[in-house]
Amino acid sequence: SWYDAILSSEAFVSAADEDVPASAPKLVYAYDNVISGFSAVLTEDHLELLRNFPGFVAAYPDVAAVIDTTYTYKYLGLNHVSGIWPESKYGKDIIIGVVDTGIWPESESFKDEGMVEIPKRWRGRCEQGVAFNSSMCNRKLIGARYFNKGLLAQYPNITISMNSSRDTDGHGTYTASTAAGNYAANASYFGYATGTARGVAPRARIASYKVFWSEGNTGSDILAGVDQAITDGVDVISISLSYDRGPLYKDAIAIASFAAMEKGILVSASAGNTGPSFRTVRNGIPWILTTGASIIDRKFAGIVTLSNGVTLIGSSLYVGNRSIRAVPLYFNRSTSTCSLPLHHVKKKVVVCELGDDLWLQTSRVAASGGVGVLFVTNSKVVDISKGMGIPTAVLNLKDSGRLKKYVTTSKHPTVSMKFLHTITGTKPAPAVAKYSSRGPSFGSPTVLKPDVIAPGSLILAAWPPPSFVTAVQRKPLFSSFDIGSGTSVACPHASGLAALLKSVHPHWSPAAIRSAIMTTADTLDNTGAPIQDSVSNDQIASPLVMGSGQISPNKAVDPGLVYDADGRDYVRFLCALNYTREQLQTITKNSEDYDLCRNSSLDLNYPSFIAFVDNVQSSGVHRFKRTVTNVGLRSSATYTAKLTPMNGFKVTVVPDKLIFRRKKGKATFTLTVEANKPMDEPIISGSLSWVDDQRKHV
Repeated sequence: SWYDAILSSEAFVSAADEDVPASAPKLVYAYDNVISGFSAVLTEDHLELLRNFPGFVAAYPDVAAVIDTTYTYKYLGLNHVSGIWPESKYGKDIIIGVVDTGIWPESESFKDEGMVEIPKRWRGRCEQGVAFNSSMCNRKLIGARYFNKGLLAQYPNITISMNSSRDTDGHGTYTASTAAGNYAANASYFGYATGTARGVAPRARIASYKVFWSEGNTGSDILAGVDQAITDGVDVISISLSYDRGPLYKDAIAIASFAAMEKGILVSASAGNTGPSFRTVRNGIPWILTTGASIIDRKFAGIVTLSNGVTLIGSSLYVGNRSIRAVPLYFNRSTSTCSLPLHHVKKKVVVCELGDDLWLQTSRVAASGGVGVLFVTNSKVVDISKGMGIPTAVLNLKDSGRLKKYVTTSKHPTVSMKFLHTITGTKPAPAVAKYSSRGPSFGSPTVLKPDVIAPGSLILAAWPPPSFVTAVQRKPLFSSFDIGSGTSVACPHASGLAALLKSVHPHWSPAAIRSAIMTTADTLDNTGAPIQDSVSNDQIASPLVMGSGQISPNKAVDPGLVYDADGRDYVRFLCALNYTREQLQTITKNSEDYDLCRNSSLDLNYPSFIAFVDNVQSSGVHRFKRTVTNVGLRSSATYTAKLTPMNGFKVTVVPDKLIFRRKKGKATFTLTVEANKPMDEPIISGSLSWVDDQRKHV
């Protein structure tokens, strides 16, 4: 092979130091799909030699990435009677490749009851390794592979503790079961979220690609995992990992996902957990689906009863004793944050103001002799975390005020608390989680990211039983299910939806599937008001925070119109970023793609629009050209543009009516946004809807 010929050439061999065996060039991976190239261990001298070889394009260092239900299916409107579940046959035979920390094959979520024979088109296999043999795969978990050559090449002295596809972290098991877990009865988190767990696409197949290890990770292993997934024949790739902000040609996920897109495989990725600041979104890659995290209408509750008979509903994930009764309350304004050692709190429940580290605060109270904590907040929407080693509840703004009034006016305040309650239908929901990363994208700022939000806070999913999930009074507790939060959780919800859509529309491109998910997303919460950003009270979530909105599976199956795009469109976009021929070829693999740069444009055919305005200038015109394809159930349809006003801007659409005479017919329009005065706010947003003549599609 050509890479072997290079690495074994006389020039390379002579450049190695005979006294240092590790200086010899060593091939790590040769890639078939994601790049025209290889990863190898090279010295600086070898790299310099490589640069002079004919056909050399670029070389980049191997860098690490970061790791970024019983109810959410119902919350998303999925049901057995109508909609995308029965229409897609629950994602039957669609293969989701999960690139993550591996999988726990014995989980109930990966049993194959109800699954038919494996599709003949599947080319993957179940790779043997430590504590993992080929018989552990079945008709649900149809493939499992692992990749750590890059990690071992970079750190040759480490020992891999579980050298197989088996998941000892939990992240991969959790995300796989969220996307496509089978029905698992009697699931719960120690009594919270009790019910039958199942993934968004419960009849889809799962193929696991372990690229993330407790000992570390490398981009070369991630590339290898995606490369293999493409070869194996997956339909959707779910990757809840991300890189820090940087150019696309240095991002392993961007490079690998481009190859997948060209093969018709949609890549679904997490937006990152570095919010609430703007310009923090990760995986802001134009050819993938990027998903942020939302808080849903379910509360895990601690019922708080004061001695005056008032009952408050707090949020809690405490899993110890089910209740405490008539315990004295303690509140001291001077130590209200409970972040320092406390006095006079022995055998009392302490009232604290919630800070950034709930676990640390509860630990301080416990170390000081306190037996419980009631956290007060200034938030209408409360999002909690685990780490409640003693009885704990977190109150929203309204109930916090009632508690503080009681504890400061009562001579002998006491409290009783009951735990393990699950309440649904809470309002407002959804709301964007504070931690969810926000746009614009660093690498491609003219493409609005994230694309959508999906359930990402306090979601129940499968977990490896040997990995502890929480602790009570310093005693670790273990479970086959865990509750987690993050865009890593939101991503597999979107991946599962993509699988359902692929089942119904097998010939849709990745861009068409993403478009359907985006244009049918919900922008209103369950009170009928715009979705809020939980970073502060009553703050409406902008598109930079929530993208197009919360995913809505049943609407996505018939979006009416889609904004499609292919590899050539993305190449023209990359050209407009002023990438060199070598940088472009790193992503696209083809040097001839550079010829498309004659028609370069940052105006990608995308289902969203973003413009940057210089506020010093009181005027400016931004034009966006888009082409939509009719994929509705009716061959003939007329769509009329509906615009929401934008303060300080004049927005027009030409034409404002689109007429289709056939299925797959196309129509082009131009959206013009003209600033007519300085902006009063840093972000001003609006929306364009296309409503058909039966007012069905918006």
